[in-house]
Amino acid sequence: MPDPGTPAPASLIRRINRAVGTVISALEVSVLVICVGLLAVLLIANVIFRTFFESLYFAEELSMFLVLLITFMGVSYGVRKARHIRMGAFLDAMSPTVERIFLIFICSVSAIVMGLMAWYSLQYLENAMSRGHTSPALRLPKWTFYIVVPIGFALSAIQYLRTVVKNLTEKEPWQSPDQQSEYEDEILPGAPPE
Repeated sequence: MPDPGTPAPASLIRRINRAVGTVISALEVSVLVICVGLLAVLLIANVIFRTFFESLYFAEELSMFLVLLITFMGVSYGVRKARHIRMGAFLDAMSPTVERIFLIFICSVSAIVMGLMAWYSLQYLENAMSRGHTSPALRLPKWTFYIVVPIGFALSAIQYLRTVVKNLTEKEPWQSPDQQSEYEDEILPGAPPE
């Protein structure tokens, strides 16, 4: 007879899933906020310097790196917040059980694709590292600009796997680890209130 104080396996899996989500969420939000802020400051400073002095020689390279960071961390953030492209009308027409099954399948395939993308981008990164090229302005190894690509894909794969776990451990369908699947009635302008 199991001890009532010990958590059920599903409860333990939920807690682990939530803890992983908390860590990844903190990483994503921190990187996105810092990079968007730095990009804004850099671009404004470059405009001021270009107008009154001489353009910042490193602004283009640094802004490219910041955009890469924002893009690939944003992919993971978009998956976590269910802001990716999906067939909402198709899923809304299904019963919750069938919708859960479809979401498990879709998220599993998406996790595999993101995992493959992470693997191939890691191969590309290793190839870039072996060439030893440096950036023209900052004189940094070029591979440092691409390191975020496999990380972003890997985090996206983890988010899709978290969605699979969420759908396996919960009774209701979940579009992402943070977004429950629910149909929202659209209120049209001029429509009478219910």
